[in-house]
Amino acid sequence: MNKIVGLLLLILLTNTLLAQKDSVVTRKDRKRDVLLQTNYGDITIRLSDSTPLHRDNFLKLTKTHFYDSVLFHRVIKNFMIQGGDPDSKNAAAGKPLGNGGPAYRIPAEFRQTLFHRKGVIAAARDNNPEKASSGSQFYITQGRIFTDAGLDSVETYRLKRKIPANHSEVYKTAGGVPHLDQNYTVFGEVVKGLDVVDKIADVKTSKGADKDRPIENVTIIKAKLIKRKKY
Repeated sequence: MNKIVGLLLLILLTNTLLAQKDSVVTRKDRKRDVLLQTNYGDITIRLSDSTPLHRDNFLKLTKTHFYDSVLFHRVIKNFMIQGGDPDSKNAAAGKPLGNGGPAYRIPAEFRQTLFHRKGVIAAARDNNPEKASSGSQFYITQGRIFTDAGLDSVETYRLKRKIPANHSEVYKTAGGVPHLDQNYTVFGEVVKGLDVVDKIADVKTSKGADKDRPIENVTIIKAKLIKRKKY
């Protein structure tokens, strides 16, 4: 009996030490990319060193397997795909999602060089005056391509300011979601797997109480750190 108790204590101690190790973000981790393995394909994300609070939080959550089995619970074509709600794990069909996450927010890290062109990853948030980010929920932009008239409308009615000329050119060629700029923190970009983002954005979604949730689950099977490559 004592041997069994001792073995159980050893296993518990080992698991605790491993969890503590995973929760520490190292310099080496910051040089790696994040791979989201989904049931629609793989998405590789490169986090920005310009947003260290968001970068390290996402790395920590990835290392501790927080995102494994989490759904993309909100999908809007020509806009974005959103995930990161821990309540979505094993959620019953038709259940509204989007309110789950750690009991903390991340201070906003707005950067002029990081804007909502197609394929960026940004932090979701609730309606708070500091525009602080959710502790875990994020979205990847799909967006759409804009005309000059379309961008003029965004400037006049949504942003109430001019969009930088170099950003406008990107929105007119690659596309994106300009009205979110400087309102939600962009903290990285998809470097491989934009076609997977498009596939997910195209799925059928609910119009019921679980509005915009995919009818058939879109799952992050596993999220992990991988060696950075040139693409």
